[in-house]
Amino acid sequence: MDDSIYYKRTVVKELVPSQALGEERAVRVFLPPGYQEIVSYPVIYCQDGEQFFNFGRIVTHMNRLIFDEDVQPAIIVGVDVNTAVRTSEYAPEGSRFKAYCQFFAEELLPFIESKYSVRTEPAERILAGDSLGGTVSLHLALDYPSLFSNVISLSGAFLQSTRERIGREADLSWLRLYMLIGLDELEVTTERGTFDFLDANRQTRTILEAKSCRMTYEEKPGKHLWGFWQNELPAAMKLFL
Repeated sequence: MDDSIYYKRTVVKELVPSQALGEERAVRVFLPPGYQEIVSYPVIYCQDGEQFFNFGRIVTHMNRLIFDEDVQPAIIVGVDVNTAVRTSEYAPEGSRFKAYCQFFAEELLPFIESKYSVRTEPAERILAGDSLGGTVSLHLALDYPSLFSNVISLSGAFLQSTRERIGREADLSWLRLYMLIGLDELEVTTERGTFDFLDANRQTRTILEAKSCRMTYEEKPGKHLWGFWQNELPAAMKLFL
């Protein structure tokens, strides 16, 4: 098959007005090949939208899965973030965290659902994020279980505050989670300090399993980089589609 079909894409740039954030937020929306408004599609919502599209190559992966593996087409929504305020929006103790989660659940979803033919059941929405993006994705699912039940976490920054948040849940059998962590992520330097992400993910896995979360957990040789996550993303997407 001619490789060029994998690289053809329809990506629409949108600006989503947000009272919660007090600004417009740029998002990019990938419409799968043959997109029709009379058909409804599952939807993948990505934190760090620009990175998922550029470094994660999520659109190329989606096209390959559709053409080569007969995976059902999905719409992909990448939510951009300003790196200067990323930690304040994605970290549970961040000053903009509550506002960002409110924007995501109460403003972004209705905006996308009014313009695009996406499915609206929690089982048909997938949240995806790397590092702190994995953190905010999991918190969104925990805080809005009526909206989200699927999370893809690539080396999630699951530190103490997140583990405590999971601990407050009695039953997580409704939650489906893909967790990937690199065996080389023993000293990951972040704005909040240097952490052993491997140990943090192992601890988080134990807590989630005790709550009956439906989990696919993978440890593989890899560093805290897109070069690692990019290659594992297709398997994660396939799991939910």
